Amino acid sequence: MPKRGYHHGNLRQALVEAALKLIEAKGPTGFTLSEAAKQAGVTPAAVYRHFEGREDLIAEAARQGYDIFADLMQFAYDKGQPSALASFEATGRAYLAFARRYPGHYIAMFESGISVNRTPELADVAARARGVMERAAAELSQHIPPEKRPPASMFSAHIWAMSHGVVELFARNSPGTQSPFPPEDLLESGIGVYLRGLGLISPDS
Repeated sequence: MPKRGYHHGNLRQALVEAALKLIEAKGPTGFTLSEAAKQAGVTPAAVYRHFEGREDLIAEAARQGYDIFADLMQFAYDKGQPSALASFEATGRAYLAFARRYPGHYIAMFESGISVNRTPELADVAARARGVMERAAAELSQHIPPEKRPPASMFSAHIWAMSHGVVELFARNSPGTQSPFPPEDLLESGIGVYLRGLGLISPDS
């Protein structure tokens, strides 16, 4: 059976898309480069014209995921403006939306063991995504006295960790783990508790 042909420049992306399907189905360590090549319709040797190994292929999937993720976070932030609170809460909800819509990218980014510092391009786009949350946190906490104000990077990291926990435990159908509440409600109430603790929203809101 003849292999499918790709115009110059398309094979690399075809391999990434094949890897994303395999990552979603088998996990980041559950497939080989040969399987990715077969899924893309090319010979295994063709893979090495674009990637040195499986980790490089997963790293590119992660980079593309962070690029989508950063754009989604920025869109959510902008949509919430001019309210700092609305923008901040929107970035949390965007995290859940991304994990559901792009599971292969999400796994490559957060569950593959690939460092965000593996390549400068990956590090840059991951920093761009973090920067959106940090900016939202900084704007929301402006009225807190400087001596009591948590660093924006810590503030946003807390919410990032909470969002990640909700995704991992309740939004991705973890075996044996089921919440009686929708993940969005869990995250919103958790963010509310956190923000009330900082005095950023009133107890009655």
